[in-house]
Amino acid sequence: MTVSEMQQEILRLKRECGICILAHAYQSHDIWEVADYVGDSFGLTQQAAQSDAETVIMCGVRFMAETVKMLSPQKTVLLANPEAGCPMAEQLDREFVLQMRKKLPDYTVAAYINTTAELKTVCDVCVTSSSAVKIIRAMPEQKILFIPDCNLGSWVKEQVPEKEIMLLNGGCPTHVRVTVQEVEAARAAHPDALLLVHPECRHEVTVRSDYAGSTTGIMKFAQESDAKEFIIGTENSIVQHLQMQCPEKRFYALSKDCVCHNMKLTTLGDVLNCVRGEGGAAIEMDAALIRDARRCIDRMLAYGG
Repeated sequence: MTVSEMQQEILRLKRECGICILAHAYQSHDIWEVADYVGDSFGLTQQAAQSDAETVIMCGVRFMAETVKMLSPQKTVLLANPEAGCPMAEQLDREFVLQMRKKLPDYTVAAYINTTAELKTVCDVCVTSSSAVKIIRAMPEQKILFIPDCNLGSWVKEQVPEKEIMLLNGGCPTHVRVTVQEVEAARAAHPDALLLVHPECRHEVTVRSDYAGSTTGIMKFAQESDAKEFIIGTENSIVQHLQMQCPEKRFYALSKDCVCHNMKLTTLGDVLNCVRGEGGAAIEMDAALIRDARRCIDRMLAYGG
């Protein structure tokens, strides 16, 4: 089958079977074209909750599919590629956080959305890259333990100096690969380009940017800006997506190594197998886990996340 033939079969089957397909922004463009919604992980979760579809396919990584299940427990949720995990989400476990809570009883634990459902059960509030500053600022607590990404946490800490934010040594192995040397080389090669980066990048990279924000924030900035050239400091698939959305502008990858191998596991063939009922992994979570993991998400929503 050609790409087009596979896409047409996916579109036919998802209509016939009442399936909603979610594609994270880091997925390839052929998957974008068959998705019902494309975006950041929590935005996709909210779209799935509003959909009438009884089955949801997440083209992303496991923690994203878990979050979809938490907000739509009545739906069948499939992870398109069962092997697609997130190293950052798996860096900490529940027992470690419980130990930290005993050690720091006066700290409130803020968990990045990029964490497992099990870990969320022992956290107080959840944040996304686009809402982190707003949520941390809105919280009445002054002492915050921010987990697991120290780079995102450092970016938040700079913007919310009135809070006492403690960080742990964790983060995204994809974004942490980006170096200051690559920033300098990209600036030299494209002196008229604006540098847009994700705050999961190292602090010394983020502070040198013209804009730092979530993946969808980066794309929105580039689409709406009057500038004609951009250096993109997040997963390299975004360069191609922006080139297709804004063909009159130029986009350059900040680092050739900023590639999420877990996101790249999902293929159009995986999606086809899912809509055929022959692939994917069903996300199973009991009611207690959903209830306990949702508390920190519900608190984020209460603060306007």
